[in-house]
Amino acid sequence: MRESSIVVRPEPMGSANYTESSRLQAAGLRPAMRLFEEAARTVAIPRAPQPIAIVDYGAATGYNSLLPISAAIAIIRRRTRSDHAILVAHTDVPDNDFTALFSTLSDDQDSYLKKDSATYASVVGRSFYTQILPSDSIALGWSSWATHWLRRTPMPIPDHIEVSHSADETARRAYARQGAEDWHEFIAFRGRELAPGGRLVVLTVGRDADGSSGFETAFAAIMTALDRFVREGLVTADEMHHMSIPSTGRDEKDFRAPFAPSGRFEGLSIEHLELFNGEDRFWSQFCADKDATAFGANWAQFLRASMFPMLAAAVDADGDRRRLFVEQLEAAVAEQLAATPTPMSIPLALVVLGKQRRSA
Repeated sequence: MRESSIVVRPEPMGSANYTESSRLQAAGLRPAMRLFEEAARTVAIPRAPQPIAIVDYGAATGYNSLLPISAAIAIIRRRTRSDHAILVAHTDVPDNDFTALFSTLSDDQDSYLKKDSATYASVVGRSFYTQILPSDSIALGWSSWATHWLRRTPMPIPDHIEVSHSADETARRAYARQGAEDWHEFIAFRGRELAPGGRLVVLTVGRDADGSSGFETAFAAIMTALDRFVREGLVTADEMHHMSIPSTGRDEKDFRAPFAPSGRFEGLSIEHLELFNGEDRFWSQFCADKDATAFGANWAQFLRASMFPMLAAAVDADGDRRRLFVEQLEAAVAEQLAATPTPMSIPLALVVLGKQRRSA
């Protein structure tokens, strides 16, 4: 789920810790799953013995893929023979924790491998900002919480760790350019890989009405902790300066840009585009149990798994100092969020892309 060529992570996001923390991300999957199931009902299915290919772009540990892909396979099975082979390819960058992914596919009760004997799993350890599968071969594609990660960090963000909360126009322009280029490349190569009549469902980070990528309370807690760490000497001002999250949210015009002016790009067109605010499941839990400590701890754990390793990469020392930094940052953020529990803004976007069928 992570696409950044120059970020070193002491704890890969595709790890067991990431799987546990991604339960927050699963909150955005319900509307995406409905669209994925609808796509499974309509995609073109190749004739046997050619397998029906499904791809999970940005798989991490596979946690956010199991239910959607299992549901799609069940629908496809109603359209084809039970022995028609289905091939599921999970893709991610080479430093992903593929061991954890294999364990998820083998052991998780929701794994499609436990439900369909004619379905086969494979993995591809390459960035999805290139072509990674044969042209015209993929019937159905899925990507969740992946395309907001940039393939590289354009520049340090002078006044923040997340660019949409920065007042620096140079940084904002640099990240906007990188985000536009990356979305263009992601779409271009999926256009080549999808078979005619294929569909791709993308769930990713959107933008709020004010142009931010959300998570304001979380980022405020992180920035407060980092400022204190500099004052106390835990990290240097220069190290903090180089702590930048290589991600960007997108709005409707960003998603549509590669398709202008004709509405088509590499054979693809946008069939559905929806921007919405995702559910903060930790807040929902807090409303039910009033446990502020658990609220802060849950959010801090999620942030530790998804963002803190990227920040720790800027700490100029051995692994022990980085681990101490991550542990202290998690504790500080948990304490702050528990002190004043507030629902988190989680802007999301759902995009369904379809490839035109060949003329008869």
